[in-house]
Amino acid sequence: MSSASPNQQARFGKFRLSSAAIAVGSLFAAGQAIAADSAGNSTNIGNIQDVIVTTGTRDTQKAARESLSPIDVISAAELQKTGQTDLRDALVKLSPSITRQAVGADAANLTSALTMRGLSPNHVLVLVNGKRRHTSANITADSGPQQGSTPVDIDLIPVSAVDHIEILRDGAAAQYGSDAIAGVINIILKSSSRGGGASTSVGQYNAGDGLNYGAAADIGTELGRDGFLHLSAEYRNQDHTNRGGIDSRTGTKVNKILGDPQIERESVAFNAGYALSNDIDLYGFGTYAHRTSASYQNYRLPSVLPALYPTGFTPQETSSENDYSLTGGARGDHLGAWHWDLSSTYGGDDINIGMSDSANTSLFAATGSTPTGFHLAQYKNFQWTNNLELGRPLDLGFLPAPLNVSLGAEHRQETYEVGAGDAASSFGSGAQALPGLGALSVGKFSRNVLASYLDVSTKLTPQWEIDLAGRFEHYSDAGNTTNGKFSTRYELDPRLAVRATVSTGFRAPSLAQEYYTSLAVSPTSATGLLGVNSAAAKSLGAQPLKPEKSTSFNLGIVAEPIDKLSVTVDAYQIGIKDRIVQGGSYSGQTAIDALTSSGLNLPSGLTSVQASYFANGVDTRTRGVDIVATYKTSLKEWGRIDWDLGANFNQTSVTKVARDANGNILLNAQQIGYLTSATPRNKLILGGVWSKDKWGTSLHLTRFGKTSTEATYYTGPNAFSTTTFNHIENTPKFITDLEVRYAFTGNFQVALGANNLFNIYPTKLPAENRYLGVSQYNIYSSQIGVNGGFYYLRANYKF
Repeated sequence: MSSASPNQQARFGKFRLSSAAIAVGSLFAAGQAIAADSAGNSTNIGNIQDVIVTTGTRDTQKAARESLSPIDVISAAELQKTGQTDLRDALVKLSPSITRQAVGADAANLTSALTMRGLSPNHVLVLVNGKRRHTSANITADSGPQQGSTPVDIDLIPVSAVDHIEILRDGAAAQYGSDAIAGVINIILKSSSRGGGASTSVGQYNAGDGLNYGAAADIGTELGRDGFLHLSAEYRNQDHTNRGGIDSRTGTKVNKILGDPQIERESVAFNAGYALSNDIDLYGFGTYAHRTSASYQNYRLPSVLPALYPTGFTPQETSSENDYSLTGGARGDHLGAWHWDLSSTYGGDDINIGMSDSANTSLFAATGSTPTGFHLAQYKNFQWTNNLELGRPLDLGFLPAPLNVSLGAEHRQETYEVGAGDAASSFGSGAQALPGLGALSVGKFSRNVLASYLDVSTKLTPQWEIDLAGRFEHYSDAGNTTNGKFSTRYELDPRLAVRATVSTGFRAPSLAQEYYTSLAVSPTSATGLLGVNSAAAKSLGAQPLKPEKSTSFNLGIVAEPIDKLSVTVDAYQIGIKDRIVQGGSYSGQTAIDALTSSGLNLPSGLTSVQASYFANGVDTRTRGVDIVATYKTSLKEWGRIDWDLGANFNQTSVTKVARDANGNILLNAQQIGYLTSATPRNKLILGGVWSKDKWGTSLHLTRFGKTSTEATYYTGPNAFSTTTFNHIENTPKFITDLEVRYAFTGNFQVALGANNLFNIYPTKLPAENRYLGVSQYNIYSSQIGVNGGFYYLRANYKF
């Protein structure tokens, strides 16, 4: 960089931050300052209020505390101090509005999903450097609060590549398009041209399983005289956990279905920029990840196939996944008086689903042999996005600040592809645990999306700022939608401001929700999910999916009542019409007829068969309050403590339940419960970070409020009923996280920590609601994970 001209150095310093928008150099400086503390004692969530943010605003010089919408800024150091090796779980630890399901079911256990404000993973938009990230090809097919979700799997982005994360807790579909109903997560990649670091960690659960180990590294280098290149890489390996109860069929704990999968993941990322001239900057960034996973299914008794498995067998559902994204673009400041940004992003997720340690009993009966491993299906999801953004400030003379005008256009092509399994996987009753997909389920589906937007912001008085955004989108399969957002902020005093937003939003049905078909088979039951556009689903009353539509309100205050105390309080309401949920649940012969007509074969001897499809089944209203506060205490010669508090109070209610084409109610009490009571009514994070010289300690207590569920009966007169359930409440849970750090040198640090220090577990289900006696925790409504305490050791080196 020393050989570049002063003007080029200034442009490069500005350019190399976020590709999100036309950001400024102060963001890079702040981000580096956050990460530079050798003891890892950076500030906590909500306390980086002076960092320039690019999320939720077109203003290129707005700090988080000046935002018209609530924004949290989380540094790389804070992510690391959680002790979590995945981005998803780190954010759950740091943000009170973010939660996750305790354990995914079947293939959903192989993909990471998160929720905001108690809504679906589908209602969270994820950006990387301000550009839309593609979603997973793996849809959550099983019942539960996340059914139908195809989330962005942020765990496939190396943690070592992240500079900081901006979380916009507000509806933003008018700014970013589909999915941004609950909020936006913008992951900003590291962009330094020198230095780097390496880390390694190892940990295990209190029960003695789930060994988790890995390493990560990143390095920045100059790219010619006027550019930078930052590279990151990560490796992670996680072993199985098993928290199942005693199997009622055997009287032993041979059934391992309740627990986390085995995962091996390699991921890399790069972020690069080059000042081509005084007027044009080039940029590019990308990620690639390969992940293999294996998740235990229900144990099969020796009587299922004694010739091959005389002691019984436990099938494992497997996945081999390749996920990638590449963005390239150019931008400049001198198109007349306009700044501009032209970019193209292509991303995809390719998953091969298999089954090991299994068998096809129908094939064995017909031929005398069967494979023990199967290829069940292949799912691919691709997204190609092209953006042109223009902006400029206009000095109108009669306003105290320029009128910032931004406009742009976007083209997005989405493709979803389903491939069949091998012939043996779908022959007869198919592979045990999950039959493979046959030819009737195969297809390639795509659509095009065209969008345009306009955003204007200014100050009407020195204290009063407003922002008005509008967006039009056309979907080739779902029609047109127009959405708007009005935001305002008024500074009553340098220490006190009020802010408010009102917006409309939408979410188009995913291609997977429209076309996905599957069948899951347990030892005694089968559950099928039919593509809503299929003839079989239509026979059950299915109708074409419509986009979800939302209306959101946010009212908040930003205050500094005393020195070193920062507080934000935001109340919100989110109304969603035509939410896409599992609907049209049928059982018995009706379900059997629908499933077999779609080409799905059922094994004999089942006690329960159910079929369903996705539908615009319900209208909901979510109300809540977010509170974030930080306070700094100086202990003089004893160091300092940075206190932090985050709280979310949240309640969703159903305002309308739709009917299918046959006139039947689409949701039962259990499905309504998944929407209204499966996530905590409140979540409180309280704690602080103490630091002195080379020492640092983080201590946080998280309280998860109560949840409830309408649990299925598996024994007794109401076994497998779809109308009668057992109402169960899960009492609040308290989790304590502790980490102690010591910096041996300015570059080398070691940390010892515990997540869930006191080994707390979820509330157990009654015996009659445990399938086969094994599923002793309700994975859909448990506030916390099922694995108990996790203890780890980490070492970091910076250069």
